[in-house]
Amino acid sequence: MYCVYKNVGETPLEVLELLRIEKNIQNNVPMTYAGRLDPMAEGLLICLVGDECKEKEKYTGLSKEYEFDILVGVETDTHDILGVVISEKKQEITFEKINDSLKSFIGTFQQSYPKYSSKTLNGKQLFTLTKEGIDFEQPEHTVTIFGAEVLKQRDFFSEELKELIFSRINKVAGDFRQKEILENWNTFFTKNRVSFQVFSCKISCSSGTYVRQLVSDIGNNLGVSCTTFSIKRTRVGDYSLADIG
Repeated sequence: MYCVYKNVGETPLEVLELLRIEKNIQNNVPMTYAGRLDPMAEGLLICLVGDECKEKEKYTGLSKEYEFDILVGVETDTHDILGVVISEKKQEITFEKINDSLKSFIGTFQQSYPKYSSKTLNGKQLFTLTKEGIDFEQPEHTVTIFGAEVLKQRDFFSEELKELIFSRINKVAGDFRQKEILENWNTFFTKNRVSFQVFSCKISCSSGTYVRQLVSDIGNNLGVSCTTFSIKRTRVGDYSLADIG
């Protein structure tokens, strides 16, 4: 078992391929990861090799800890920056209000799977159904948030924010609608030359919790548009970033 750092832009499969080369693992040796991370997410990824792959379930069920940034004033169809803007509802939100909203989710509740996710429905992944324009009711699952807090607030002017978003999206390989998304963000920032609030948060949660969906739900609670600006997984069970090496 290896604790590996997945960078922004990489897919878990790309991480496995790099690990195979780095550790000189033969092609006939099975490899898998326990708990996927989206292309825009970074942080701790547990990689299993050989017979360890048979114990994948033991690792995927472990609790998680995430640090993430909430961008206020805009929401995308993926609930993170690798998506097309679908809502622009901006107002100043106080640190206390967003902290109270985040903490209101502490406990066990039903969370919807994002439409752009790998969850399967009738044999097809949700993101495939969404891309094909098929209408469906988002399935839900039970998740638990054990602890949550807002750490700090920062303000970004549109040009700085645009540069950061474009830089992160350009790190992604493969087909994730990048051209369409970049054009969409460019249009958004052309007409929105203002400052934006970004709140840095931290949660500990059960396996399967979607930070992107949580951020969208926080925005709905507050009556503003919110999307996930960044996500970093810092812990899986008893494993942390300190175990990477």
